[in-house]
Amino acid sequence: MRIRTDFRSLIKGYQRISFFTGNFSRYFMPDALFRAIYRFDVNRLSSKELEAIDRRVDYYARCGEGAKINESEAVSVGDFHFPWKAKHKLTTYFFDLYECVRCFPDRCRFTYKFGDVDWDFPTVTFAKARPITNGKSNTVLMPLNKVRHFRFITDTRRFRDKKDMMIFRNVVRCQPQRSLMLEKYIDHPMCDIGQINKDAADPRFIKPYVPMEEQLDYKFIASIEGHDVATNLKWVMSSNSVAVMPRPRIESWFMEGKLIPDYHYIEIKPDYSDLIEKLEYYIAHPEKAEAIIEHAHAYVDEFRDRERELLIARLTAARYFRLTGQLH
Repeated sequence: MRIRTDFRSLIKGYQRISFFTGNFSRYFMPDALFRAIYRFDVNRLSSKELEAIDRRVDYYARCGEGAKINESEAVSVGDFHFPWKAKHKLTTYFFDLYECVRCFPDRCRFTYKFGDVDWDFPTVTFAKARPITNGKSNTVLMPLNKVRHFRFITDTRRFRDKKDMMIFRNVVRCQPQRSLMLEKYIDHPMCDIGQINKDAADPRFIKPYVPMEEQLDYKFIASIEGHDVATNLKWVMSSNSVAVMPRPRIESWFMEGKLIPDYHYIEIKPDYSDLIEKLEYYIAHPEKAEAIIEHAHAYVDEFRDRERELLIARLTAARYFRLTGQLH
């Protein structure tokens, strides 16, 4: 157990060094360079590419023409700097938003919210997540905290060679939807589930951390929303295991609201009452589970191109500034 913990710390240390090195090196480059790159990237898009990207931007920015900014909380692009003195920097969020908005004039103003979000805002705001709705929203989605949320993998294990079980490992704090799963299935032989934090309502809920590589030994991986979206959903859908979850309530840059139940993931009821029935069905019909995996992979492929995703994010920021009357 000690070796695993030390290995995780070592990997995180390397990732942290790489993250800071890359982002701070770009942070100190002139904004004019990134504005030129942005213009070049937009101008070289074909009409077909621009049409496809516009559909994505339409999804992320639903605030409508004449959207209002909360001026008392707004910051200008020219004044948006790394918060050196802040106690809680939320560094990954800052750099992800900064690399998008720095491409626009210093006078452009915006509001933002870092961290977990499961509500809509009264005025137009950049954020990581929002409630799923078909109508307008003042929350303009941006790909924030990408280093944690947008991890995609290549899984070489076949679905049929994996364990006929579902695994769930996560932190569980003030998240009734996660606690309910533990309460109902902690002792079920088809479920290897538990929380990795020690402050559990029931000592039986506490289980050791299981690395992603070992979770891939299971045919099914639970993807349960926490304070907003389920962090593991992206890498699970890129694997040869199947995501198991209720229909999502919150969406992020991954557009969880566009996922189709029992096509991109296995849908279970919010009270989990049909969980075992669903697992048994897909164990008995592996070809149907493999079809879901194929569809999930196709969905994930839309997000794998990092340069394209950054351009879409910058165009979403441009839409924000246009809809708020700051750009033409």
